[in-house]
Amino acid sequence: MRTAAPIASIGSWFADTALDGPMLLAVPVALVAGTVSFFSPCVLPLLPGYLSYVTGLSGADIVANGSTGVRGRMVTGTLLFIGGFSLVFVAVGGAFGQVGYLLIDHQAALTKILGVLTIVLGLVFAGVVPWLQRDVRVHAVPAVGLGAAPLLGILFGLGWTPCIGPTLAAVLSLSGLGGSPTRGAFLAFVYCLGLGMPFLAAAVSYRKMMGAVGWARRHQTGVMRFGGAMLVVVGILLVSGVWNSLIVDVKTWVGGFETAV
Repeated sequence: MRTAAPIASIGSWFADTALDGPMLLAVPVALVAGTVSFFSPCVLPLLPGYLSYVTGLSGADIVANGSTGVRGRMVTGTLLFIGGFSLVFVAVGGAFGQVGYLLIDHQAALTKILGVLTIVLGLVFAGVVPWLQRDVRVHAVPAVGLGAAPLLGILFGLGWTPCIGPTLAAVLSLSGLGGSPTRGAFLAFVYCLGLGMPFLAAAVSYRKMMGAVGWARRHQTGVMRFGGAMLVVVGILLVSGVWNSLIVDVKTWVGGFETAV
């Protein structure tokens, strides 16, 4: 019974953070950005390799993941891998939130600057500025197996690929507008959910997931352009001031409801 209050407090904090005006707009952007990042050319083709490294299983074992033992190992390894890169991204998101807190008196100018940056990042992600898409990945990987899965996740996070970089940087820009390290960390966590859930889906049901992967690879250009266009729209909303107007409207709307958590 003693744990009920802390659990309720944590649930209330999550609800209050996610339903806060600025965050209510930023959370879906972060979630979609993370998912689109997974389907980028820098991640999607390497999915079997990632799963093999984090589990220590061969390609044949991954394909035959219907058995309980194999599937359990894949889920465990994938969760550890997701935890590794989430640790990096959440820490960076918290840092950007702290910067936003320190610059809270210059919020109007910061919004416009980050809006321009988000537009540029959207164009990069869509392939309009190809010379900015350079591979800066960490190519050295640890020994395969569950024990190395978190380390591989950390390396994945530190070696931001050019395809992940623009979407993540755009989410971090929104983190900087939150004026709080905890909100910045939370927004980065949402991004990690969007990026990590497809990995987890592949671990649970590899064959079915590969069907979606095949469709995404055939339409990869469209996926990248969609993600880039989304970021450009967000950037335009920031620069024009419409984003802040929407936040005021959302705060008014949310103020009329109470969250039961």
